[in-house]
Amino acid sequence: MGNMFTTDDYNITAIRARFPSLTIKDNNINRIYLDNPGGTQVCKTSLDKIQDYLINNNANRGGFFRTSIDTESILLEARRAMSDFLHADSEREIVFGQNMTSLTFAIARSLAKWIQTEHEIVVTRLDHDGNISPWLQLADETGAKIRWIDFNPKDCTLDLDDFEKTITDKTKLVAIGYASNSVGTINPIKKIASMAHSVGALVFVDAVQYAPHAPIDVQELDADFLVCSPYKFFGPHQGVLWGKYELLDRLPPYKVRPAENHPPHKFETGTQSHEGQAGTLGALEHIEWIGRQFGHRHASQFPKMTNRCLHMHCGMAAIKTYEQKLSRHLIEGLQKISEVRIYGITKIQQLDKRVPTVSFTLKGYDPRHIAQIMGDKNIFVWDGHNYAIETMSQLGLEKTGGMIRVGPAHYNTIEELDQLLEVLTESVVKH
Repeated sequence: MGNMFTTDDYNITAIRARFPSLTIKDNNINRIYLDNPGGTQVCKTSLDKIQDYLINNNANRGGFFRTSIDTESILLEARRAMSDFLHADSEREIVFGQNMTSLTFAIARSLAKWIQTEHEIVVTRLDHDGNISPWLQLADETGAKIRWIDFNPKDCTLDLDDFEKTITDKTKLVAIGYASNSVGTINPIKKIASMAHSVGALVFVDAVQYAPHAPIDVQELDADFLVCSPYKFFGPHQGVLWGKYELLDRLPPYKVRPAENHPPHKFETGTQSHEGQAGTLGALEHIEWIGRQFGHRHASQFPKMTNRCLHMHCGMAAIKTYEQKLSRHLIEGLQKISEVRIYGITKIQQLDKRVPTVSFTLKGYDPRHIAQIMGDKNIFVWDGHNYAIETMSQLGLEKTGGMIRVGPAHYNTIEELDQLLEVLTESVVKH
């Protein structure tokens, strides 16, 4: 690769230095951000892009003056970078929006033109409600039938045999999460897509929880649609939809009459968050930087990729390798506390089948109480259902406060996890 890469050492100090918020203290106590599944901290390159856009380029599209022309250039570059991040076939397959949920509802509304009463839609009980409710409402509006896929409560993995039996020639759409936002399980998307396509069904993938933790290659997955959220991978509040161009081109949009009639713009309702897209570009540049700095040894995994696309995927592969160390440390630490029950995959040899989002309960304690104790120590974690209401229901936790969710990201450290484990042991268990 010549001078394309510099070093393979994952320098956590250098990475943390790129996040201004990681230096903030409250009452002289460091903040420990383990709330990342709900949204990560924003890197400096993203913040700089947002500020630069708003100061120097702020305008609407379509004008013959400097700021409007520059806006078009920035938005196109953000789209191209997002295409590289997902290894899409073209930037024309990238649709920006407010968030994953809004984009999913928009596509569901358009798909209502294709879904008929005799059709079936497959959803899973392991998904975030953002990839369930739009399809429940679509079925309600069209008369189509919803078919549910359950999961194994022991390790929170989907029942693939159930999938195979459930997908039939009546199946029109399969909605599936790439990784569970609640228990971290990674689902075998390529295999599920193959099963769905064998009966002519479309596949819609929620990759919001997977995208911050590992590389995504939509061409390799062969799904039909995939959504993710840049605010979950170090950028601003934005949503992104990828879809196969031929499908996006055929799918009828809901739009104003003057809007463009071809993808991706026909699905981008009204004026977009231009500063958000600029910030997304900055977040992707951060991932590219990680790839250039620390990704060399991962390059052989991506023989079909070059330039920025290769660097981004190497960056995400480096992140995945580092985060598996965090996952192992966190899971092993929690397992030493007898009152703790972890939900999801816990076998160390299977860490490649989960993201580092780890959820658990503590016998005798309400999850909200644990989260408040952590918050008092400036350790940020989530509690409750985290919008995975079907998951909580199947696990029997919907009436007991859900779970405590701890979500390390690529800028967190072993030392931070040790602080969480210490507080959990000293402040909670021993009292």
